[in-house]
Amino acid sequence: MVHPEDIKRLIEAAIPGASVRVAGDGRHFEAVVVCSAFAGQSMVAQHQMVYGALGEKMRAEIHALSIRTLTPDSAGQSAQ
Repeated sequence: MVHPEDIKRLIEAAIPGASVRVAGDGRHFEAVVVCSAFAGQSMVAQHQMVYGALGEKMRAEIHALSIRTLTPDSAGQSAQ
């Protein structure tokens, strides 16, 4: 079974400088990823970066993943 911390570590390892928060029940997860590398990227490209970080786990162990990607600037604005 995959734990939220496993997903967090995989994303942080693949996307340097990312701040990651993951919650889930072992099969269904929700991730919020904040990273300056997302600046200028489409939402699709941002999500592809996250999916790429998870590789085979997306095909086998993770049934569903909801992703919210933000730049540090947009994360600051949404926190207000």
